[in-house]
Amino acid sequence: MSYLRVITRPAINARTCKALRHTRHYSLEASLTGLWTTVSCSTPVAYMQQGLIAMHDLSGLPWWASIIVSTVLVRSIVTLPLAIYQNKIVARLEKITLEMPAIASELKRETAFAIKKYSWTEQEARIMYTHSLNKQWNNLIIRENCHPAKTLVVLWGQIPLWIIMSVSIRNMVHMLPDPSSVDAQITFAELMLGGFAWIPNLTMVDQSWILPVAMGVINFSIIEIQNASRTKTPSKLQKTFTNLYRILSVLMIPVAATVPSCLCLYWVTSSACGLGQNLLLMSPRVKRLVGIPHVPSEIAQPYQHIKTNLADKYSSLLAKMRLSSK
Repeated sequence: MSYLRVITRPAINARTCKALRHTRHYSLEASLTGLWTTVSCSTPVAYMQQGLIAMHDLSGLPWWASIIVSTVLVRSIVTLPLAIYQNKIVARLEKITLEMPAIASELKRETAFAIKKYSWTEQEARIMYTHSLNKQWNNLIIRENCHPAKTLVVLWGQIPLWIIMSVSIRNMVHMLPDPSSVDAQITFAELMLGGFAWIPNLTMVDQSWILPVAMGVINFSIIEIQNASRTKTPSKLQKTFTNLYRILSVLMIPVAATVPSCLCLYWVTSSACGLGQNLLLMSPRVKRLVGIPHVPSEIAQPYQHIKTNLADKYSSLLAKMRLSSK
């Protein structure tokens, strides 16, 4: 509950942002600072910052709870619909992929007929066959409105959202964009008093490392669950990206241990929402409920499948470790 606020918050000071953006910088460090200032004073960040403050003011929740509730709401409104849409695109792509063998067989017969009728060379026939096959594939994509680029729609929405909200919370900790503003000082004071349990002051880092480690564990769990949910052997490229994400999950732990705990709390909550979202959209019942079509690769019991794969993987890993230790 807020007890300090007695005045209405005005809009974020645009004059301060404009002055900061027009400061001349010559060194690399100064250039990076200028870039950060531009992002910090951007319109999306200003709206997000005001939205977080409004949520806190209207709900009367302490800041730690306001950050959690705001994160869940924003992710539910933005990333969950995008994830549902992405799953629909993936399902449509799989369905049209199943149509391609029949189309390819028909094209092969037509090509063989054209070779005899028009005396095409082998190279001409191969060029025409490839061109026709690509054209049919594009026609199917247009028919189902499922361009492969749309399978990245969650990243297009999630990464900018993560950056905007992270910068907004950082702004509040550093009383930006106008440190002399009474409202910025009030918000900072509330963050100092709006903590919980082992973190009474949200402007300080989590010296216990509980939140940073929790974020790393959740992110690592997302990667392992996605890997265990596969029904096909991953390609070399997929294995490379999986290992890269594992490394990033570990590297983010010390990074999270250096930022204010309110920002780390947002990261943990966001990761937890991502984990819940992934598990939710694996359920066949939920998929039908939100309109994701059934495909042959869909697993009837996804959670049991993941559990079995993880158990097999880690039991095999433990066995190898025992053998190597002997």
